[in-house]
Amino acid sequence: MPTTTIYHNPQCSTSRKALALLREHGLEPQIVEYLKTPPDRASLQALITASGRPVSDFVRAKEALFDELQLGAQGVTDAQRLDALAAHPRLLERPIVITERGTRLGRPLEALLDILPPTP
Repeated sequence: MPTTTIYHNPQCSTSRKALALLREHGLEPQIVEYLKTPPDRASLQALITASGRPVSDFVRAKEALFDELQLGAQGVTDAQRLDALAAHPRLLERPIVITERGTRLGRPLEALLDILPPTP
């Protein structure tokens, strides 16, 4: 059976809703609590590339650290953002879901629907 994975923060309501959505679609995902087990830089790059979205979408601009590190400043590169994500996992936007149908950032939550199997 293909593996479904969710990069999850149990403190995040959107992440909890994404997990519930996966289960409603008959999926029991591998749960990666990325704050406890952060992905390395290469894994982050692979996830982001597979999603088809820009690196900037994966950086939590609402975190105070975002401003402290000036990640929204003009001229900040994707490489610098990836370095920040690898060094500070709390900056990672969540949830990130991987199924056999693709990889998506669950913001908005509806973005996950096109990678889920039809409801049974």
